[in-house]
Order: sequence, then structure tokens, then C-alpha cells
Amino acid sequence: MNRPFSSTLYDEKTFYQAFIRDLENCREEVIIESPFITTERTKPLIPLFNKLLEKGVKIYIMTRDPKEHEENMKFQSEQMISAFERIGVQVLLCIGNHHRKLAIIDRKILWEGSLNILSQSKSREIMRRIESEEQSLEMFDFLELNNFI
Repeated sequence: MNRPFSSTLYDEKTFYQAFIRDLENCREEVIIESPFITTERTKPLIPLFNKLLEKGVKIYIMTRDPKEHEENMKFQSEQMISAFERIGVQVLLCIGNHHRKLAIIDRKILWEGSLNILSQSKSREIMRRIESEEQSLEMFDFLELNNFI
């Protein structure tokens, strides 16, 4: 049964404030798919991830295998993946030109669009925030995340 849901668009200027608010309100689980990871974009998120982990929130990051990156991106990705794993974030490496950008929070909020959550810096992007358990679970099932999470 399709239920109505709320949906809001964000760009690269408005996304992070809203996304961080969702992270701060998270109670159980965060899933982030971001093919690229940079130190500059990710380091500020580490303290928030620490707080979530201390509350018992499970955090999963799905990203491109660093071996598929050029040297500078490879180094940054490896560095931040190590930092994530040290604090208890589970990182799942994807192979084969992984390029999806999304997040699912508590399986009730779905973020999807063009913005690389863990690397965005100068590009023009768009993200849609969908507040719907049904839509979030549809994405979770579509991506067959139950095979990994």
C-alpha cells in the first residue's frame, strides 16, 4: 500500500545542515552510500559518528574500494576508512565503479540524489529527503542491503 510521504529538495549549500540534524536525531542505524571519501568533508563528521556509536547507533558506510581511485583520492579514502573502523563504523567496500549516493536513517528517512555525502566540496548537487518508512524500506530492499547489514 502506497502511503503519502513528505519530500524536500536540498542543494549543496543546504544539505549538510539538514543531514546533520537527521544524524543527531538518529536512534538506531545510519547507512551512507558515498563512492568517494575525502578527509576535508569527512573529518568534521567523526565526532558526531562517535556520539552516535556511544548511543548504540549502528553506522554503515558503503563506498568504492580505494583501489579503484586515483592516487590522491585513494590515500584520503584509505585514511578515512581506517579512522571509521577505529571508532566502530562498519565500512563495506564496493567494486565495479560504484557510484550511488544515498543515506537511510533509522529506515525511516531516505536521502537520495547526486551529492557524494562524504566528499562533496565544489560541485553543484541535489539531494531529496524523503520522510517515509515505506520508501526507505523499498530502497533498502531494492539494494538488497539485508545481504550485508
